[in-house]
Parts: sequence; C-alpha cells; structure tokens
Amino acid sequence: MKRYIIIILDIIIAGYIVFAVTSFNNPKRLVTKCTKVEIDIADETTYGFLDAKEIKAILERKGIYPMGRRLDDISPRNIESILNHSPFVSTAQCHKTIDGHVVITVTQRSPLVRIKSERGDDYYLDENGGIMPNSKYVSDLIIVTGEVSRTFARRYISILARVIMADDFWRNNIVQINVQHDLGIEIVPRVGDHIVFLGYLPLSAKQSERDEEVTVFVREKLKRLRNFYRYGLSVAGWNKYQRIDIQYDNQIICKKHPELMRIQKSAVVVPEVHEADHPAVEAAAPPENSELRKAQEASGDKNRNAVKTSATAASHEQKNKPSNDKKASSASASKQPAQSKGSSSSSTNKSSKSKGRTS
Repeated sequence: MKRYIIIILDIIIAGYIVFAVTSFNNPKRLVTKCTKVEIDIADETTYGFLDAKEIKAILERKGIYPMGRRLDDISPRNIESILNHSPFVSTAQCHKTIDGHVVITVTQRSPLVRIKSERGDDYYLDENGGIMPNSKYVSDLIIVTGEVSRTFARRYISILARVIMADDFWRNNIVQINVQHDLGIEIVPRVGDHIVFLGYLPLSAKQSERDEEVTVFVREKLKRLRNFYRYGLSVAGWNKYQRIDIQYDNQIICKKHPELMRIQKSAVVVPEVHEADHPAVEAAAPPENSELRKAQEASGDKNRNAVKTSATAASHEQKNKPSNDKKASSASASKQPAQSKGSSSSSTNKSSKSKGRTS
C-alpha cells in the first residue's frame, strides 16, 4: 500500500515539474523585450548629483542598459550592483513588470560639506563620513578648508557637520569651517565680520566614544556662541570684533578689528578738539587744579595790585595833607605878626598924639 502511495506522489511531482518548465519556457515570454525603463531618483531636486540621464549613461557604459533587451536577459541584481558602486548612489533597487517594463529606484547620497584642503583635495563628505568625488554639483554647502586629511575629515569633520546641519539656525548661518595646522577648529558665520574659534575636538580611537564626545562638545560650543550672539553682539554690534574665542568654558575672548580700534582712538581725540572750540563746553567742565591755582593767583595779584594802588594813593594824600597844614599855619602865622605890627603902630600913633596934646 505504501508503495502505491509513493508512486502516486512521484507522478504528481513529476507532472508539476513538467508544467512549471513548460510555463517558464513559454515562447511568447522568450520574445518579450523591455519596452520601457522607469528611473526614479529620490531627492533629485535637493541634491542634484544624479538624474535619469546619468543613470542611463552608467548602465550603458557597463553594457547592461535594459531598453530593447529580452526580459530573460535582464538581471535586476546586476543592475543594482552596478549602481551601488557609484559614488553618488546610496541605495539602488530594480525589478521587472509583466508588461515589459524595468523599474529602477535610486537614493542619492546626501553631501554635508565640501572639502577643499591645503593639500589640494577637493571632494564632498556625506553624513556617514563617505568621500564623494567633486562633480558638476553646485549647492550652498559649507566649505571646509585648511589642513584637512581624509582620515580627519571622515572621523571628525563628518560628526561636526552632522551637528551643524541638524540645527536650522547654524545650517543657515555657517558658511565655512577652517582646520588649523594644530587641528584647531574655526568657523566663519554668514552674518558678521568675524571668525569664531571653537577649540580642539576631543580625539578618541573608538568610533562610539568619538561620536558621542564630539557631538556633545560641538553642541555645547554652539549653544554658548548662540547665547553670546543673542545677548552680546546684538548690543555691541555684529562687526565690532575680528575674532571670538570660545575654547574656554568660563570665558569668551573677543578681539576688536584694528580699523575699529583706530577709529575709536581718533574718535576720542576729535571730541577733545571740538570741546576746545566751544566755550560753553569748557565752562561746563570743572577746571583742573593747576588752572584753579592760576586763576586764584591771578585774582590774588589783582587784589594785591589794588591794595598797593589804594595804599599809594593814601600815602600821597597823607603826604599832601601836612604840607597844606604847614602852609596854612605859616599863612596864619604871617598874618598874626602883621596884625600885631599894625596894632603896635596904631598904639604908637596914639601915644604920640597924646604927647602932642600934652605939650
């Protein structure tokens, strides 16, 4: 009984295999060719590294562009593998439809910054630290300059760029990152004529620790800088400082523009000149001690001169008074003898007359 059952099952399986083989080798299917290629690129307008023409050119260079080919000769896995090797492709998917269409869906790699180092390198860096070659792509990306090695860019600049791009304020405000020879990080904002020195990124050999430490470091620095923008530069002026140093935790060091310092020095001198030209301003200002002493000495000299003049006049008056008295007394004295002479003469005449009568 079991033997008959096994024979029946073998016959059923064999019939199924024959049916499957004949269905797959349908002559109609063998002559079916690809009549249309649909290429869908995600974020084409945002990044613009790839378009349908570029995808077609890549597949044509490899000799596997599906248009006009038999569907059985088209390998979706092979198309995906070729596209995934492109430096601008993040993911690629391909499938065939029963109506003879080949659908290709591509996701682009998203560039964060553009590296233009002193070593002559010119490439893009994506969010995963991958290097993308320079192309015709033009966008408002942050430019990274200075002493940037590819290793430092992949391990540290990519993390710094991710933190910046995650914040709308800094993504729209930072235009350049500069790496100094000692690996110090400078950023150039879009608003204001100054450079900000962040300090030195924490170095770590482990990727997990490096990601966390650099992320915390950059977030804290940008938070302090944003507060300084809000409560400091908004009052002092966006173009007042040439360099803003926030590498230290407890202080922010600012360096003024040399031209602004020169202008401020001249501005201090100019009011002093104008104040000398305006007596009202001088009168309002309190005199210095030397000037006060000079004024007192001048007033004292005037008083002393006045006293001397009055004393001289008084002495002259006193000198003139005795002479006048002497003249008056001499005049009276001269008058008195004359009068006595007159009286004596009159008395003599009287006596002579009396003698004449007697005789």
